[in-house]
Amino acid sequence: MGNTVFRGGVHPDYQKDITATMAVTAMKAPEKVVIPLSQHIGAPCELLESVEVGTEVKQGQKIADSSSFVSAPIHASISGKVTAVGDYNHPLGRSLPAITIESDGQEKWDEDIKPAGDLESLNQEEIRKIVREAGIVGLGGATFPTHVKLTPPPDKKIDLVIINGAECEPYLTADHRVMLEKSEEIVFGLKVMIKALGAEKGIIGIEDNKADAIRVMEKAVAEEEKITIAPLHTKYPQGAEKMLIQVTTGRIVPSGGLPLDVGVVNHNVGTAATITNAIREGKPLIERVVTVTGAGINRPANLLVRVGTLVSEVIETCGGLTENTRKLIIGGPMMGLAQSTTDLPVIKGTSGILALTDQEIYLAESSPCIRCARCVDVCPVQLMPTSIAQASEHELFKRAEKLHAMDCFECGCCSYICPSKIPLVQWIRIAKAEITKAKK
Repeated sequence: MGNTVFRGGVHPDYQKDITATMAVTAMKAPEKVVIPLSQHIGAPCELLESVEVGTEVKQGQKIADSSSFVSAPIHASISGKVTAVGDYNHPLGRSLPAITIESDGQEKWDEDIKPAGDLESLNQEEIRKIVREAGIVGLGGATFPTHVKLTPPPDKKIDLVIINGAECEPYLTADHRVMLEKSEEIVFGLKVMIKALGAEKGIIGIEDNKADAIRVMEKAVAEEEKITIAPLHTKYPQGAEKMLIQVTTGRIVPSGGLPLDVGVVNHNVGTAATITNAIREGKPLIERVVTVTGAGINRPANLLVRVGTLVSEVIETCGGLTENTRKLIIGGPMMGLAQSTTDLPVIKGTSGILALTDQEIYLAESSPCIRCARCVDVCPVQLMPTSIAQASEHELFKRAEKLHAMDCFECGCCSYICPSKIPLVQWIRIAKAEITKAKK
């Protein structure tokens, strides 16, 4: 076990009690889905030649793919007919290519979907192929293609797999419920990852504000020699991969480095459970658990939602929005993305739909920096957010790069704590985009 806490971080109002005790319920299959071709980090997918307007598709059928290694195929989440192909609203805040499928109401599964066999009989390459073909990506929000993480460079020896059960983002309880309801599937998925990577052991890190999940998961691993549970001090952003590695192992990922540089691969609890579905049943990633919450939601819930379901329909299932709803966020309040419409689809990375009322949001114009250094104190990667933001605001992007802007993972601690209400993360995000553009 490493350190029990990491430097910096904040303690926001978690508001998890709204949905923490609500079991996951499966949302009724929608009559229409809009499935974006960009749902993960890496290259977007392209429609298969066999798929076009008028094509009949079955549930679980692959409809789009990419030749790029850093990508993941996309599958139909309902059976029916393709009725449109074109740009549609996307949670990233712009219109992107998507495919629309109208349901035939029959829920017919693709005939090629079948169990992969016993884990003992599968080798590493077979596991990676199964995971890739199932279109599995990180379900914690980053949506990095999972098969890529299971294929480290030959010179990187991975000895440890860490499963993120921290779910430190306020309001969200999807992972919490998955741990309570799918503990055995999480453990099996972790064993799959350990075998695929040739690792020696696995750790599941869970914040101590989820005591029931810690108990359930400890019971699930009681007879597992290679897997342990690590109860973690509750602090945001505990679930960030560098923080999680530090507190569970004491290892420090270097600036500009990756977890595999210290022999670790991180995954999410939902990802682990989804891998189990792919191995045992052959099911691709066509649905995920979404927390629908906030005072702006009439009936908050944890729902199992088909990829491509419109957010408006999910909200309607939860009784609609209250009249004083002022802000809609896809994800959590710290790292989620604010939206201007509900006419957009749930994608693989949609962990939450958050509707905030005028009582829950604080609106104030920013004022000049007072040099209090609170943003420096709370930054978990020890940056100087205000200096990077000022460089970005004045278009001094080389200076921002020298200040290690690229090490920022946009957790939002600095913006949260700033008494001047300066949009620090937004300025840093601009700097990162310009730095990346310049390098390309």
